[in-house]
Formats: sequence, structure tokens, C-alpha cells
Amino acid sequence: MCLITFRWSPDSHTPLRLAGNRDEFHARPTAPLSAWSDKALLGGRDLEAGGTWLAANRYGIMAALTNVRDTTLPTPPNAPSRGELVAGVLASDDPAAWLDTMASHQAERYAGFNLLVATTHQCWHLHRGSDGISLVNVSPGVHGLSNASLNTPWPKLQAVRCAMQGSNNHLWRPATRQALQNPGQAADHLLPDTGVGVTLERQLSAAFIVGEQYGTRATTWLTLSHRGDVAITEQRFGPLGRFTGETTLTALCQR
Repeated sequence: MCLITFRWSPDSHTPLRLAGNRDEFHARPTAPLSAWSDKALLGGRDLEAGGTWLAANRYGIMAALTNVRDTTLPTPPNAPSRGELVAGVLASDDPAAWLDTMASHQAERYAGFNLLVATTHQCWHLHRGSDGISLVNVSPGVHGLSNASLNTPWPKLQAVRCAMQGSNNHLWRPATRQALQNPGQAADHLLPDTGVGVTLERQLSAAFIVGEQYGTRATTWLTLSHRGDVAITEQRFGPLGRFTGETTLTALCQR
């Protein structure tokens, strides 16, 4: 994904509410939200590399990924697809140990990324960027994640985070949908400088990117209940923002 906002409330009836956009080239083959036939996962799937940007398993664990956009951070030779990180942590028997191993020496194999992982009682953020590799426990509250690090105040991140912060438990989906599907671009003086040039920074500053070749491919909402039950809704879009379908799936926790 490229833009996420989430409310982490570990002591509540719904520990996690998350909404986000996946931006990608429209030509990249993608399977819509579904139950995977070869793994016990629910999520969309990148059919080119086999990974995913967001998924949940049937044991009350979810994971979501964003890339880090920073031209000063070199991509390691023969770097594996970052989409395999989501499937990898969800397939592990011990997500905390898996994340510790990744933070200690494995994350450097990948290009820059943010990996968000949550259970009913704990939420982690694993970051690989030009400032190094870090693994932290996320504090309760409303957060945002784009292509820098957690809560980096890019305009679109602040907008979707404010939408989540200002909504109640019943209206969080329409509130975040309005923010996530806003095609407006940030003013030039508010643009980040990630090394890609001002023209591309303008295009990427929109929460909902509209283009013929590249753009927002999906908006996703996920809830994780205190029992570990997961519900995911995915809206999909084609070139120039054309709506192509919607899927909702639920999974009862099997712990």
C-alpha cells in the first residue's frame, strides 16, 4: 500500500480499524481480495511477484506494507519482493520473533519498506529506510503511514489521519473513504522532497492518484475484533480511477 491510517485501541471491542490505498501500475497483474488457495490468508495478491500489500490470517493477525520512497536509499542487489514480507509474518508461528529476526539482520536484504503487524493485543511497526532499521511497538491512538515512516506529516497522510481521528465508530468508513478517494494534489510548498522531482511529487501527493498508466488500484478497510475476527472490504479501480468492483470477506478467528 502507499497510504494507511489506522486506529489502534488494544483495550477496546475493536482493537484495530484500518483504511488505506494501494497505488500501482495498472498493467501489473493483480488478484482481487480473496481467500488464498495455497495459504491460509485473506488478501489481494500481486500476481507478478506472488506477494501482497495487505492480508490477514485466520488466527487474528494482520499485516500491511508500504514502500519507502527515498532515492538516497539504494536497493540491494537481487532484493526479494517486499510483498513477501506480509505473507511471511502471517505464516510464522511467532510474529514477534519473526519481526525481531527481520529487524536484527534480515530487513537489509530488501528495498526500503514499512511493515505494520497487529494482533488483538499488540501492534508493531518495522521500518527500513535511509535512517536504518527500526522495530517499535505502536502506541494506542490514531496513526498514519505513507512512503516515509510512521506519522511523517505529508499532506495526504495528515488528511486521512484527521479523517480517522474525527470520525466515530459508526462513520469511520465513509469519513476515511472521502479522504482516501480525494484526487486533490498538495500545494508545491507542502510537497515532500524524496528525490523524484517536483512533477512526480505533485502527482504522488494526491491521496487518490488518477492516471492512465499508474494510479490508485484499491481502497481497503479492515477491522480486527477483540476475539480476533477479521473483516476486509476492498474497492478496486482501473485506469483514470474507473471503479471496477468491490469485495467484502470475513474470517472468524480459529485460535
